[in-house]
Amino acid sequence: MTDISRLADLAEILGVLIVVGGVGFAVVQLRQARQQRRELAAIELFRTFGQPQFAEAFRSVLDLPDGLSRDELRSAYPDAENHAMLISTTMENIGVMTYQRIVPFLVVKNLVGSSTGMLWKKLGNWTQDLREQHGEPTTFEWFQWLAVQLGENGGAGKRPAYEAFANWKPLRPSKEM
Repeated sequence: MTDISRLADLAEILGVLIVVGGVGFAVVQLRQARQQRRELAAIELFRTFGQPQFAEAFRSVLDLPDGLSRDELRSAYPDAENHAMLISTTMENIGVMTYQRIVPFLVVKNLVGSSTGMLWKKLGNWTQDLREQHGEPTTFEWFQWLAVQLGENGGAGKRPAYEAFANWKPLRPSKEM
């Protein structure tokens, strides 16, 4: 073999290695971008619960008896329907983001796991009445889906976090950053 053909072979091998390295780098970058998107979605989800309007609506709905119809809700608790709408649209968004795997199920379970079931018990009949009134069976479908998923996969009857993770210790600061 001549020196030129050796150089050509080396250049070809080097070219292949560069392409493979570039593809590997792109895969790593895509994974990091996906993780960052999930983390940002989780942060936005967390911010929702810090809004005063959401906190007021959450408290208001939790104070309702379970299973009120739309008419019962409107007549007995006139301001609660706006709160029910805010809670339902928020939970609908969370359901969609969970289904699309934008926010990991574990994050949703830890943030709203037990609350979702309680809220659905309060608003399930109200939602069914909305569906019937508007002839739209998909009204708040993702809220219902989320309540079912968290009920089935959320560890019903599990110990509260303050008991289950009582022995938890943070990683060294350098490892958490």
